[in-house]
Amino acid sequence: MNVFVFGLGFSAREAVTHLRLRYQTVNIEGSNRSRERGEALTDRGVFSHVFDGTRPGETLGPALRKASHVVLSIAPGPEGDPALLHHRADLDAAEGLEWLCYYSTVGVYGDFGGAWIDESAPLVPRNERSDRRVAAEQAWRDYARARGVKLAILRLAGIYGPGRSVFDKLRAGTAHRIVKPGQVFNRIHVADIGRVTALAAEARLEGTYNLADDAPAPPQDLVTHGATLMGVEPPPAQDFATAQLTPMQKSFYADNKRVFNGAIKKALGIEMLYPDYRAGLNAILEGEK
Repeated sequence: MNVFVFGLGFSAREAVTHLRLRYQTVNIEGSNRSRERGEALTDRGVFSHVFDGTRPGETLGPALRKASHVVLSIAPGPEGDPALLHHRADLDAAEGLEWLCYYSTVGVYGDFGGAWIDESAPLVPRNERSDRRVAAEQAWRDYARARGVKLAILRLAGIYGPGRSVFDKLRAGTAHRIVKPGQVFNRIHVADIGRVTALAAEARLEGTYNLADDAPAPPQDLVTHGATLMGVEPPPAQDFATAQLTPMQKSFYADNKRVFNGAIKKALGIEMLYPDYRAGLNAILEGEK
């Protein structure tokens, strides 16, 4: 198995970890926006090429051309998906290419007023970021169909994990307990992303799947639970209507839905490692100890 990962960020690095745990002979290379970002991965046996998305990466072509599996974890820009824009020829030349995996987002669905939805729900994105994701998903479907290669699209919920959780925000004093009546979010622990990616790679899984936890919950509950586990006072509750939020922060509250994850669990025969935020946060805190 020769894996190439576009965008070795938080989720993709966890996928690398699980691929390493599952396969003894896997070869993994990937890309980062700068050489400095990639240097930390050399100790883990992953060579990282520089690719900032604005031009072709100078060195990654040969690695991509020998790839059997490609994981795509780069946000699309106004002109489309950077990997497809700048390295389509290298993908075309990858004679052993068997499988593509694209990390998308549940933001492509838009707002459903808190109702449960699955992968059959219509896509009504509410912002430009999600519009671009919808277009990128289709671009990769078209490419995979033209190449005769299997493609798995994983629509990720709100990502958290060690080093990127409510604990870090509480310690930094940046946690907010915003209350918008009826608002719920799904989340996904980064370890579940890594594990599912490794299992999907083995199965050459094909199709579009939600990757979310089992229990969508109000965002303020997460903050309160995290503070309780730490033994600190939670920040005061703030009414969403009057809270001082950036346009980016406000945009996340525009979508309100409960995302069903049954399809990915059935396809791989699994349950989530962390089915709700309580299990995930408890594990993070135990890991810190």
